[in-house]
Amino acid sequence: RGTSNCVEDDTWFGRDSKCNYCFDDPILKKSPRFATYSKKHFRIFREQNIVYVFDNSGNGTFVDGKILGKGKTLPLANNAVLSLAEERHKVFVFIDLMADEQANLPKEFSEKYLITKKIGAGVCGEVKLAFERATCKKVAVKTINKKDFPASVGPCLIKTEDFFQTDDSYYIVLELMEGGELFDRVKSKHQIEESIAKLYFYQMLKAVEYLHNNGIIHRDLKPENVLLSSQDDVCVIKITDFNQSKILEESALMRTLCGTPTYLAPEVFTDAVTVGYSRAVDAWSLGVVLFVCLAGYPPFHPNAQTGLSVRDQITQGIYTFIPSKWDGISDDAKDVVKRLLVVDPNARLTIEQALNHPWLMVRALLPLPPGSFPLEIRPLEIYQYIVFYHTSIATFPTCPMILDI
Repeated sequence: RGTSNCVEDDTWFGRDSKCNYCFDDPILKKSPRFATYSKKHFRIFREQNIVYVFDNSGNGTFVDGKILGKGKTLPLANNAVLSLAEERHKVFVFIDLMADEQANLPKEFSEKYLITKKIGAGVCGEVKLAFERATCKKVAVKTINKKDFPASVGPCLIKTEDFFQTDDSYYIVLELMEGGELFDRVKSKHQIEESIAKLYFYQMLKAVEYLHNNGIIHRDLKPENVLLSSQDDVCVIKITDFNQSKILEESALMRTLCGTPTYLAPEVFTDAVTVGYSRAVDAWSLGVVLFVCLAGYPPFHPNAQTGLSVRDQITQGIYTFIPSKWDGISDDAKDVVKRLLVVDPNARLTIEQALNHPWLMVRALLPLPPGSFPLEIRPLEIYQYIVFYHTSIATFPTCPMILDI
């Protein structure tokens, strides 16, 4: 096993010691197939920058599953698989180092691996078959173009500034959010004022909408993963921590149990292993986050008066609007929470439907910083105001996608 660099224009392969590449490996010689190889089995040569394979064997040389035939020549395409004596006995892969697949690869990578054909594609990049040079071990290599990586460029998503790695660790450099976690903001204020909660929630919806449109389910949405750009109430928020995120498969379902229990959707507990679950899990989690922002306490918790476990509370959709916490909250806000915390994912409000809910469409007076415009504006408009005029976050990048009216 290993690689052979055919730097010469003519290379012979076979059992004969005079061959450029001799089948003289001790392990190979013990194989019952060894006797089926010819002394000069095949030849690879180049003429006018075209590479050919010539079959000189008695038992056959196969190219991509088709026998060539003794005395016959065939142009050899990049990534062609050569089998000896029988079609299923695949022995060599021809890789043209001058082909596009090898271009622009990092030196450290190209010294260790050889990239070959494309074997798959996803929303964030393509997957190619590669071989480890030292052992010919097959590996899959996924290439993600930075401009196509949604976690770095989407609205209200933490931007990755740089990336480094050592033998022991990865170092991911992220933009700094000076306002800290939404969890700490709720904890310090006990409850977030409804108009501010609306502004934050709108931005969360836009971030998750972007992820879903790019085939990604976050799966761990919670106040700890929502960061604020400043200590001001009116500010930009961004979603972070994609450790549990999953690129959508063709079935749009996932079958692994992950995330934070308090914020997990019912189907994660009931259907994760058998049926699977889809992007609706993020809608449920956002409903829980909105509940926490508005009321200051989680809808599902271990000390519930029902005596049910957190899992049973979630799977049965049992929660309570405590009057002292909810009397000052609008009916529209409560309606958004109720329609997101629906046990049946098919009946649950989608992200797009939530964005078009009356609570987010009706103009509401939002408290603006001193010197700002005392206007009644929707969350989208206040978001525009923050991005372009709020001096405390003037350096934060904007995203045109979220600014379309």
